[in-house]
Formats: sequence, structure tokens, C-alpha cells
Amino acid sequence: MLHAPRGTGGRRMTIRGEIIGMAYSDEDVVEFLRQAGLPEGERLLDDPGRVKWRGGPAHEHGAG
Repeated sequence: MLHAPRGTGGRRMTIRGEIIGMAYSDEDVVEFLRQAGLPEGERLLDDPGRVKWRGGPAHEHGAG
């Protein structure tokens, strides 16, 4: 899950309830998914059953 963008930029990302880091771009999200064992991460970005974007539009990561 990607939480709401922060005013300073970035979205906190959690996988299975564990905070795994801050994503400042789609590339960051794909890398976090890869590290979690999902090498097809790029294809998952627009799959609402796998990646949930909260508090703002998908693919927007805040200040930038």
C-alpha cells in the first residue's frame, strides 16, 4: 500500500502491514516490490488488487 503523499514529497509504502520505506517515484515502488519478491512490479502498479494508492492519485508522489 502506498499512503498519502507527504507535503515534502514521497509516499510511505507498506507491504503486508510492514513499513518498507519511502517511495519518491514509480521506480522506487517497483524496486520495493522487487525486494519483496515480486519481480513483475512494474506491471502491478496499476493492479488495484495488488497495489493500493491511498490519499491521492496513483503515480503522484508529492512535492516535486
